[in-house]
Amino acid sequence: MLYARGMTVLPSSSSSSAPKLAARTDLAALRFNQWTVVGVTLLGLVLSAFSSLAFVLLLALGAAMLLGAMRPELSPLRAAYRMLGPVLGLKAEVVEEDPRAHHFAQGVGGVFLLAAGLSGAAGLTVLGTVLGLMVVALAALNLSQKICVGCLMYFQYRRLRYAVLSR
Repeated sequence: MLYARGMTVLPSSSSSSAPKLAARTDLAALRFNQWTVVGVTLLGLVLSAFSSLAFVLLLALGAAMLLGAMRPELSPLRAAYRMLGPVLGLKAEVVEEDPRAHHFAQGVGGVFLLAAGLSGAAGLTVLGTVLGLMVVALAALNLSQKICVGCLMYFQYRRLRYAVLSR
């Protein structure tokens, strides 16, 4: 096996001329992202008790998460992990696992945080707080129990898409 741009190159089959890339996921990066989401979201929610401007923090994190979901190579959270991971003593835990479900989950979290930030900025602080707490709860569930609700949503979407398109 060869490695190319962080992915394992598997030998190609005779029916395909291009080699297949085995998708890889760094579990330490996922945990770093989840801790970051929990910490920054809680900070934004606590500060929002003093100023509605604190909801801008949720907007910024939500936008960063959406960018990372749509363009993982441009992810601000990935950049933070690469910069702070070594300082914090984090070691990469790369497994051969397709990261698309995690990207989808990150996108869902980003949408919820954008909605939380916009709600709070519009004066709907209870709605903004509830949406932010939902993101915190789901990230904490993933951290503590390894249950990724966004990933489950992704797999259900794929299953439904297959069922509809195979008719």
